[in-house]
Amino acid sequence: MLEFRTSVRVGACATSRRLSLRMNPSAVAAHRDSAGFPLDLPINRCSTVDGRLWSRLGPNEWLLLAPETDSGALESAIAPALGDGFFSLVDVSHRNAAISVEGPRSLEVLNGGCPLDLGDAAFPPGAATRTLFGNAEIVLLRPTAERFYRVECGRSFAPYVHGLLQDIAREFALSS
Repeated sequence: MLEFRTSVRVGACATSRRLSLRMNPSAVAAHRDSAGFPLDLPINRCSTVDGRLWSRLGPNEWLLLAPETDSGALESAIAPALGDGFFSLVDVSHRNAAISVEGPRSLEVLNGGCPLDLGDAAFPPGAATRTLFGNAEIVLLRPTAERFYRVECGRSFAPYVHGLLQDIAREFALSS
């Protein structure tokens, strides 16, 4: 993890279990809380409880994150909770890597490569979205009120995203 004079820290997040859940939005009411993941979040929102993080990225799409230690127990708890309805629950842990960006200038560092308005009014605590960072597609999560962001990106793009984040953070360190 690199830390610059501006107190921006860019580093790898702990290994996580990632599940992609797809289901008909009309079924959400019947399954509001599936194995500790409340599914009735508004679109582009995320929430955390007990080290688990879940986000609703679209009307029928959720990304569920849990500590690696949850392993197969997570899938075996969620699938029965969803019942006999039609859904897709896929382990995508191998697909992504996660990078943390935290500190007082983290918003500015992220905006160095992301076109979205990440100010508190537009991207408040609990926000989540798909977007671009440089030339890479990412899922950007802001689970808490602190200046902490989680950047989920394809594993093959992780060195590029991580390097670009470090380069932008370095620019802030030089100008402070």
